Amino acid sequence: MATYVSLVRFTDQGIRNVKEAAERIAAAEKLFAQAGARMTEIYLTMGRYDYVVVMEAPDDEAATKAALAVSSLGNVRTETLRAYTRPEIGKIIGGLP
Repeated sequence: MATYVSLVRFTDQGIRNVKEAAERIAAAEKLFAQAGARMTEIYLTMGRYDYVVVMEAPDDEAATKAALAVSSLGNVRTETLRAYTRPEIGKIIGGLP
């Protein structure tokens, strides 16, 4: 499975309903699973982003589907990045000319 990092920001709707965050995180985990992905970590953060989510998915399509499913509820906006593990970095760098 590939690893992805999503940088998450509340929308106006999301911050107004912040007290429902625990329920929304549980709902997001279900949406991820339906998309074929898995949320492995979630962090509440200070600064520009409100959450950092780490997920695993079999491919970019599943990761995109998971991010879109969560974002479509209107509480958050996401920016998702493909993240490479240490062994994957070794393969990538090892293949450089």
